[in-house]
Amino acid sequence: MSLLIAGSFASGVDFESVTSGGKKYTVCHVNLQREKLRLFLKDDAGKSLKSFDAVQAMLASQNQRLLFAMNAGMYETDFSPLGLYIADGRTARSLNMRTSTWGNFYLKPNGVFYINEAGAHITETSLYVTTGHATLATQSGPMLVIDGRIHPAFNPDSQSRLFRNGVGVVTPQEVAFVISEEPVNFYEFALIFRNVLHCRNALFLDGTISSLYSTELKRDDRKMDLGPMIGVVSGR
Repeated sequence: MSLLIAGSFASGVDFESVTSGGKKYTVCHVNLQREKLRLFLKDDAGKSLKSFDAVQAMLASQNQRLLFAMNAGMYETDFSPLGLYIADGRTARSLNMRTSTWGNFYLKPNGVFYINEAGAHITETSLYVTTGHATLATQSGPMLVIDGRIHPAFNPDSQSRLFRNGVGVVTPQEVAFVISEEPVNFYEFALIFRNVLHCRNALFLDGTISSLYSTELKRDDRKMDLGPMIGVVSGR
C-alpha cells in the first residue's frame, strides 16, 4: 500500500508513505532532471557538520535552504567516511576495498551510489573501479538489491530488526531514498526497493542512526551525530 503524504514534484522532490509486510516506510523520490543531490560532511572551516541543523545553518549563510536530507553512509569515529566519498567532483576518501569479518559495511557485496554525466547508479564496489568521472559518490554496505536479486546473505526470518535507511535507483534520473519508521530486518528492507519501488539495485546506508530531514514533512531527526549526509538544496 502506498500513500502520497507530501510533495512538490514540480521541484523534483516527492514524499510517499509506504506500508509493506505490515511495516511502514517513508520514501523520498528525487528527480535529477530538476534537482541536484549534494553531499555534506564539513563546513567551510573544515569542521564536521554532524547534524542537519548545522547543514541548514551553513546553507543559510549562503542564502540557501535545505529541502531534504538523509544520512549517507557509514563513518569512522572522527566522522570521516568509511568508504569512497566524492563531493562536487572532488574525492575526499578513496574506495575502501578492505575485507573484514565485522560490520555491515563489509558484508560483501557492498557498493557505491554515484552520479555521473549519465545519471545515478549503484554498483558493487568491485565493479566501481571500472567506472569513473563521478561528480558525487558514497560507498556503503551491504548492497540490498543486486541486479534485481536480494542480497544472498539476507534471512527472511532474521530477528535482527533496526531502523534502517538506504537508497535505490529507479531510473538514471530518479533516485529513491527510504527510511523505515519501525525496526525491520535486511530482507524486509530490501523487499521495499525490489518489489515496491522496482529498483534493480539498492544500497544500505545505515541502521539505528537512520535520520531524515524534510521541510515538506516538517521533520528534523536528531538521533545522534552523523558523518556524511546527502540532500537537496533550494536557492543554489
